[in-house]
Amino acid sequence: MSNDAVYAAGLLNRALDPATQPPEIQGFLETEWAVLREMITDEVRVIDIGCGTGRHLLALQNRLALGLGVDYERSYVAEARRRAPQHLHFVAGDATAIPARGVFDFAVCLTNTWGTMSDKAGVLREMRRVAPQPGTRLLSVYAPASVPPRRAWYSRLGHTVVRETSEYLESDGGFRSEHFEENRLRRLVGECVIRPLTGIAYAVTF
Repeated sequence: MSNDAVYAAGLLNRALDPATQPPEIQGFLETEWAVLREMITDEVRVIDIGCGTGRHLLALQNRLALGLGVDYERSYVAEARRRAPQHLHFVAGDATAIPARGVFDFAVCLTNTWGTMSDKAGVLREMRRVAPQPGTRLLSVYAPASVPPRRAWYSRLGHTVVRETSEYLESDGGFRSEHFEENRLRRLVGECVIRPLTGIAYAVTF
């Protein structure tokens, strides 16, 4: 199975259940949320790439002038739309060809979503297009130190890790999730600021 098929089978909803999450993963998610709240001020326009069921935009809705969430999984988009106020919009689309012509104040791709995407350069290109000001694009990705808690987490989700390399974990269900050393991030992203998140992840602004 591909990552697309695994997500379509409902992996995201199970992963967001705190009962499945090791303490290290819970700590990362809490710190990621703190970074996002710090970055997003009142009355701004934000695009969330790989938005899933829209949890970040929905939680920030009172701070946003406009929010757009993009995800390829239509069932997640439909769930987000059911809960969205009028100034939040969710669309099914490709992260390398985002269906938006407007310019946003911030573009985010969170919770290692970028680390599950095949065309990383294409996603970065689109993030730069929709949020053209440097420092307004945010990725959160896993560091190599995340491997042990992720192994435990994926196993709880029914995806036992069968292959580990210096760059990714792959499960018996076909799910593949990457992790990044700082040097690799700088090669892939280019000029950026890398901030550690709880020792197992990074926030990358570019």
